[in-house]
This record gives sequence, structure tokens and C-alpha cells, in this order.
Amino acid sequence: MKTYDIIVIGAGRGSNLARNAGKAGKKVAIIEKSKFGGTCPNRGCVPSKLLIGYAQVARGVKDSSRHFIDATINSIDVKKIFEDTNSYIQTIDPAYRSRFNENVDTYTGTASFVSNYVVQVNGEQITAPKIVIATGTRPINAPHEKAWTSDDIFPLLGEIPKSITIVGSGFIACELANFFDAVGIETKLLVRSQSLLKNEDEDISAIFKKEFTQHVDVVFDTSIKQIEHKDNTFYLTLENKSGTVTSHASEALLYATGRMANTDTLNLENTDIQTNEREFIVRDEHFETAVPGIYVVGDASGEHMLQHAAAAEVNHVQKALLTGKKEILKFKYMPHAVFTHPEIASVGLTEQDAKAKGIEYVGITKGWNASAKAQSMRLKYPRTKFLINPKTYEILGCHLIGPQSATMMHQVLSIMHIDNDIRHLKEMLYIHPALSEALLPAAVKAVGAMK
Repeated sequence: MKTYDIIVIGAGRGSNLARNAGKAGKKVAIIEKSKFGGTCPNRGCVPSKLLIGYAQVARGVKDSSRHFIDATINSIDVKKIFEDTNSYIQTIDPAYRSRFNENVDTYTGTASFVSNYVVQVNGEQITAPKIVIATGTRPINAPHEKAWTSDDIFPLLGEIPKSITIVGSGFIACELANFFDAVGIETKLLVRSQSLLKNEDEDISAIFKKEFTQHVDVVFDTSIKQIEHKDNTFYLTLENKSGTVTSHASEALLYATGRMANTDTLNLENTDIQTNEREFIVRDEHFETAVPGIYVVGDASGEHMLQHAAAAEVNHVQKALLTGKKEILKFKYMPHAVFTHPEIASVGLTEQDAKAKGIEYVGITKGWNASAKAQSMRLKYPRTKFLINPKTYEILGCHLIGPQSATMMHQVLSIMHIDNDIRHLKEMLYIHPALSEALLPAAVKAVGAMK
């Protein structure tokens, strides 16, 4: 049995730890059942944003009339778009594998525990006193064998469909529906409720719903009652909450209804590692499981299912493993963005969260059009929403909707991470008339509302 200093299960963000531990002279084994690099660069954040880049250009042309420009799209080479995206994906696995030195052994296969510190892969047993589980998540299975999940989009193989039905209401469903619709593929989004992006602040999600449905065909309060597939077409029987039954057909059917833990193949029953009711691995404030020396990072914990959170957690565990210093990492704020049309960025409490928790706050909403740069976009909907602690001026939550929201949010995050006082946003000097200047009137309004 081979003995290592560290075993890393999952070669997404965990590959950074394996690489750096190898450089530090540790003997490392890293195990990956699919592609090195993990979900984000292979079939998640990165390729999906590459697609959204094309969608943004197409939307710009289609919406050019608001700038008094008469423009039309002669054609969109969707096949070339996917060929280009697929080519990028093909570079990821070899690029990640090339990062390791001679101290790192790579295993391609499914890891499973034989006991607390013994892992089996491809019939071989290996052991280490330190093990890091970074197995991530996967899409919930589609209920029809020929239906897609997001894993089937990246890479997309075979013929590009002329029509697609997407099931879901979260960020993956909305991002993909926006892309397919923008590039000219007949798209229908089915939503079981009346909500899109229900976890966003209620005012922001209401604006999003109004704007998004002007472009994408969304059917609310509707689910699929029956699926039939023949002649390369899905024939769907749809039923809404009132009991009305209708029919719909499309060449492709994609489910984006959530993600599930990848822990079911780890044979955790052979260990003392604990999982919760959703099969995510339970960990303490050091990211350590119930077994000393075995850590879990990233989506496998189910806590912060975001790439930037996983990267920070891996970096923190790496420090503990390579220096022996065990410190507590607590994220002060966990921002996120939804890269669809419109774009959304959010951090902290939503208004519904604050109400449910009984937290005292002052809430304000302000449009962006005090900024000339924002005016130049000729859009009426962009908004900034702040929730402020009325006693301390602390930003409890910030929510943006509009172009470049994710980029603009970083200015707010900087203030929050230093000493979190919204008066800094009011008092600082902005470049005029940059888009970020749209934050200034919101900050002025928020501070004024406190007095």
C-alpha cells in the first residue's frame, strides 16, 4: 500500500492544494473521476460565461433601436460558438495535469474509503494521515434519459438544436435560457412557481422577472406531466396549477433544477465521517470532518456553493497542512452574481431575510441614471438597493441589477471588508462619469435616510 503525506480527492480547486503541497516537498496523491480542473472551468462558471459573452453581443444588436440605430443580425453561427467553447474545454484537463511536479501522483478514477485513512482507487489502496475531500456537486438527474443537464452542454456534442425547453428557475436555468434565446434558438423556460431567482432580494427579483420575460418565453406555474421522445423531438404534456393541460414540442430538453452532493460514491459508511440529511459532509470551523486530519472544502460541504468560496477554503486548508497552524476562517461576507440579462450582484442580507430574522434596518433603492455613463445605456431598470444598520451605518446587504453589476459590487465589498461604513461610499471621490458613480446617489440617499 502506497503511503502519502496528503491525499486530495477531487481535482477542481483541490488541484491547487496538491500542486503547492508537491512544491513544498510533500508526497501527494490527487484523485479525479472526471476531468482535472473540476466543474468550474470544464462545465460550469467559465464555459457558461463564454457563451454569455456571445449572448451579450447578440442582445446589444437586437436592442440597438433604443440608441436610434437600425441594426439587424444576418446570421449567428451557433455551431461555431460551440466549437470554440468546446475547444477551450479540451485544453483544461491537460493544463491542470501539467501543473504538478514529481511529488504528485495523479489518479484518474473514482475514490472510495476503505477505512478512515485508507482510500481505494482503480482497485489500489493508498493511505495518508491527511486527506482533503473536494468532490463538489453534480446536477440533479434529468427524469428522461435523453434529456440534458448542464453537464451535457459542456461540451455540447452532436447537432445544435433549433429549439429547447429548459426546466428551472435558478441562476443556471436563467443563464442558459438567456444564451439560447439570444443566439436565435427557440427557447421556452418552464417554472413551477411564479418566481425567478427566488433567493435574490424580492425587489431585485421582481425587476429581473419583468425585464427577463420581455426577451425569454417563460411559462410560470407549470410542470411537465409527461415526456415522449421520438424522431429527435421531445413531445411534452404540460400542466399548470389550475389543472390546464397543454402540449409543447422541442428538439432539446434541459433540466436545471438544482445540484446534489458527490458523496454517494465515497463509501463514507466505512469511516466516521458524518453527513447531513442532504448527504453533504459535516465539518467544523477548521473545515475538518469528524475524523481528525480529514478535511472537506468547496461544494462537498454544501455551505457556500461558489467557486470563489471553494478557492478560499482550499487556500486556508493548505496553510494548515503546510504550516501546521490551525486558524479559523470565517467569511465576513459572501457575494455572488447572476450573469444573465439583466445581470445581478448581491451580498449580505436580502430584505426578506432581515424581516424574517427580526433585524432592524433602513432600506433604500435608487436608480442609476444620475450617472451619465448609466444614462448612455438608455436603460430605466438598473437599481442599487442598500440595507443599512440604523445605529452603526453598517451595510447589512447590497443588491445591484444592471449591466456590470458584478464589477460594480466590488467597490461595495471593499468598503465592507475594511470597516463597513456606508458613509465611506458617500464621501469618497468618484471618477466622473464612470458607471460606478451610480453608487454615489444610493449611498447619499441611504445616509440621509438614517438621520
